[in-house]
Amino acid sequence: MIRVLLAKPGIDGHDVGVKIVARALRDAGMEVIYTGLRSTIPDVARAAVQEDAQVVGVSNLSAQHVAMMCELKAEMAQAGGEDILLIAGGSLLQQDITALREMGIDGCFPPGTNTSEIISFIRDRVPAETATA
Repeated sequence: MIRVLLAKPGIDGHDVGVKIVARALRDAGMEVIYTGLRSTIPDVARAAVQEDAQVVGVSNLSAQHVAMMCELKAEMAQAGGEDILLIAGGSLLQQDITALREMGIDGCFPPGTNTSEIISFIRDRVPAETATA
């Protein structure tokens, strides 16, 4: 089973979107760990490694993706999770998507993305043999 950790770091308190994604991933047979609102980036990185997540998704509606994902990428490497797939969702500007891709963020999903696209993206990138039973 693919293990996905979803997080809402920072002060953004709007969590409807991440909850919709969490439900869709669960319905698709993935195990989802949701850290809840206002988690810190270091906490997200630690939780991802401790929970043996194969994917970390960060949802944000306050246009802080570039700074958050840059910090998360560094924290993930420090925590030993540099092989974990990183995805970003929420209010993403086109220039932010470009910057995120350039820094090595695996996937970017702006508002209106169909959840089936996110599911396919994850399934295509997490090898079946690494998914936990």
